[in-house]
Amino acid sequence: MPYKSFEEYSDDVTENVKSKYQEIITDLGEDIGRDGLLKTPERAAKAMQFLTQGYVQDPVEILKGAMFKESYNEMVIVKDIELYSLCEHHILPFFGKVHIAYIPNGQIVGLSKLPRIVDVFARRLQVQERLTQQILDCINDTLNPQGVAVVIEASHMCMMMRGVQKQNSTTTTSGFRGQFEKIETRNEFLKLIGK
Repeated sequence: MPYKSFEEYSDDVTENVKSKYQEIITDLGEDIGRDGLLKTPERAAKAMQFLTQGYVQDPVEILKGAMFKESYNEMVIVKDIELYSLCEHHILPFFGKVHIAYIPNGQIVGLSKLPRIVDVFARRLQVQERLTQQILDCINDTLNPQGVAVVIEASHMCMMMRGVQKQNSTTTTSGFRGQFEKIETRNEFLKLIGK
């Protein structure tokens, strides 16, 4: 399914996940009958559907829906794309910024589509390394550009709230294809995104 704003929820999924949240909250020692928690299981069920909507969206169709023939063959960069995802190891958020560049090869894509494919892949249970690779491969395989680059910088709540509890650490991942495998092109990209 192409990208759309996700505000529809499956009644079956909502009820099923809601009942599991009721069990979890009860198992943790809380009273699901108290005022503050009465609607929490349902809200949590809907939140999880929203946060994992990427499973029912097709990033390739998003890109193909806005590809245009164009002779421009210099670097195109969309930087500082907000990223919100869930770590698949603890189901805790990680968040940060994504920087994407590509060098067209006869076709360009609508600029808003790059942040949209970030959202599609981020709205799944993820690890940052795979997320970087999925964005990179999707753009490379769909647009067939001369080159593509992706850099993600993120903070992980699983490292900040629990475990090592390091508040100021960030994780950076990157991937490069085609012309960006050349050091001079890569360095130009990194300079332009301020790295």
